Amino acid sequence: MTGESGDGWAEGPGGIRYWGRYGAAGLLIVDPDGAVLLQHRAAWSHFGGTWGIPGGARHRDESALDAAVREATEETGMPPGVVAARFETVLDLGFWSYTTVVADAVVRFEPRLADRESIALQWTPIPVVDALPLHPRFAEAWPALRARLLGQSAG
Repeated sequence: MTGESGDGWAEGPGGIRYWGRYGAAGLLIVDPDGAVLLQHRAAWSHFGGTWGIPGGARHRDESALDAAVREATEETGMPPGVVAARFETVLDLGFWSYTTVVADAVVRFEPRLADRESIALQWTPIPVVDALPLHPRFAEAWPALRARLLGQSAG
């Protein structure tokens, strides 16, 4: 087990707050057919009712990969050993950072609602993602992520 829990708010300039005292990480899982696993966030959660990826606060001294896999396992019931990391992208705000870990699922697994943070989990074809109401930060990151997934430039 890595260090203490990172659950809690990191506060930045002007009182802006982001979840995760040591930053946060999420896992964008791509199945063998090219669909991505999305999480429909519970209404009570931050930006509830939007779609994003499983993720959450990093523990002290926890790698982004370990945090993303831990959170995805907690939130989707992902079986151990089914993903292989492909690449990471980082949003670094100085006082807080969010790492998106993109990983390939070696087999498509059936996600299950494993905690109260989600109201649905679904494998979503990449072209369909844009039509969903996305978490605002995921919506900002999605065009560049989509381009990398499809082997295109993000121009």
